[in-house]
Amino acid sequence: MLAGLAFAGYTVWERLSRVETTDDAQIDGSIFPLSPRVAGHVIQVTVHDQAAVKADQVLVQLDPRDFEIAVAKARAELADAEATLASVRSDIPVLSVSTASALSGARSSRQDAAAQVSGAEQALGAAKARLKSAEANVRVAEANATKAAQDVERYKVLVARDDISRQQYEKAVTDAEAARASVDAQKAAVTEAQQNVLAAEQSVDQARAHVGQADANVEGAMTGPQQVKSSEARALAAEAKVAQKRAEVEQAELNLKYTTIAAPATGIVARRAVEVGQYVEPGQLLMAVVDLSHVWVVANFKETQLKDMKVGQSADIAVDANGHTYSGHIESLAGASGARFSLLPPENATGNYVKVVQRIPVIIGFDAGQNTDLSLRPGMSVTPTVHIH
Repeated sequence: MLAGLAFAGYTVWERLSRVETTDDAQIDGSIFPLSPRVAGHVIQVTVHDQAAVKADQVLVQLDPRDFEIAVAKARAELADAEATLASVRSDIPVLSVSTASALSGARSSRQDAAAQVSGAEQALGAAKARLKSAEANVRVAEANATKAAQDVERYKVLVARDDISRQQYEKAVTDAEAARASVDAQKAAVTEAQQNVLAAEQSVDQARAHVGQADANVEGAMTGPQQVKSSEARALAAEAKVAQKRAEVEQAELNLKYTTIAAPATGIVARRAVEVGQYVEPGQLLMAVVDLSHVWVVANFKETQLKDMKVGQSADIAVDANGHTYSGHIESLAGASGARFSLLPPENATGNYVKVVQRIPVIIGFDAGQNTDLSLRPGMSVTPTVHIH
């Protein structure tokens, strides 16, 4: 009998030595505080405290009218900016072509003007040559006229003495008159040649003036590429304006979307602090949603219990609220003791050190299918028992 009792005691001791348990444990979970991202008047609140909600269910609705107007205005400004950009972009090819054409035309006109100057100068040279020839002809005609006049005077004496016939004398008179007429004709030719020279000089001056005008036109046409660059710069500015207006549209649409506040997860509403007609501001707490679909246990084990405790080990979780026991497993061990995260961590360098066994938070997750009725609530007291393998 003593042997049986000893065996039973050993069995109980062995089983107890293969588990670790603590009553310093609670259920924890995600609690989502809800606050608006834009200011506005509340026109609808669809839930009350402790109401069950589903993910994406609308909880609070702010008045959207001001934000709808802001969206319409932002879209109109975006359309105007896009139209301006399209106009500027369409001007660039036209301006580029017209600029290149104007510059080419100006250079061609410059070449034509230079050719006109060359032609006018050649015509002037020819006119001056004709003038010199006419002047030479005048001198020849005057010499002939002088000789003819001298012959008349000489023949006049001879005819008076009957040394020559009357006919010879009259021929000499006729030749003298013809010589004087030739002089007049050559002088008229000189006058005409002089006028031609003056006209040719005016043509040269006009052609040179055309060259100056053509040079000015070329210089003016050469500013065209700068105008194209200016148009391209305006196009870049218009593109930046479009990007800015598009961002404003996106922001206005986001602000409109923010007027609808929905549940971030399936759970229970808590701490509702909003009513219809209330004016709320960004960051103001309206309510909280407790996520019941994902809960876990935070068990504060003594540091002396962690020797053989490892991630993945199974655990039994006894819940005080309903008396049920759930199965779970260790998910993680904290990186420091709970005291290290307290508001006033202990300072052991004071000379009054007393050794205190520290507690290390251990996260224990529930196995799949353990909380299908969502009856577990954050804050409930539990007693986990970890099986040491």
